[in-house]
Amino acid sequence: MNEAREQMIEQQVRAWHVLDEGVLAVLREVPREHFVPADQRFLAFADVPIPLSKGQHMLRPSVAGRLLQALELRKADRVLEVGAGSGYLTACLAVATVQVRSVEIFPELAGLAQANLASLGIRNAEVAAADVASVDSAERYDAIALTASLPVYDARFEQQLEIGGRLFVVVGEGPAMEARLVRRVGADKWTHESLFETVLDPLVNAKHPSDFVF
Repeated sequence: MNEAREQMIEQQVRAWHVLDEGVLAVLREVPREHFVPADQRFLAFADVPIPLSKGQHMLRPSVAGRLLQALELRKADRVLEVGAGSGYLTACLAVATVQVRSVEIFPELAGLAQANLASLGIRNAEVAAADVASVDSAERYDAIALTASLPVYDARFEQQLEIGGRLFVVVGEGPAMEARLVRRVGADKWTHESLFETVLDPLVNAKHPSDFVF
């Protein structure tokens, strides 16, 4: 497995401009295959979105690497993750930081992620079975990772950043969506940087363009 994981890192993740050695070390440490459903384990190190229950998917390894690199994580960071899935990215975030709070709308997946994390002895990450809309909006985080896309950008997430905090978000609708890094640089000031194009499952209950009345 270690050899297959190393090939994934070198041939897929590093090849997609993930050069941060700290990020690559995290990907080496977290056993991706542990978070892949048994019937999909042959795809554990392939650069494809692996199906989970409830119509959800694990992020491709290359996208997970780009996300981790973009967030410039530090060991003292407190992180909010939206969409735990099977817990793979949650584990990566936990290895890189001091505390991770993950919100997963599907209880079945939240339970799976919790079990996967516990079996690896990861204790600095909690997974709540809840809609992100129910998260205390007064909480502030050093980094926020959305593993599902927003058809329309939603500024409520950037409001939950500490000053200096970073938000990874994918915005738009298929066939191509834009991954962005949002930084809070002041009490009422944010910067937005376009990173790359990808496609992710939409966030459940997210607003769509048709929701707006002009």
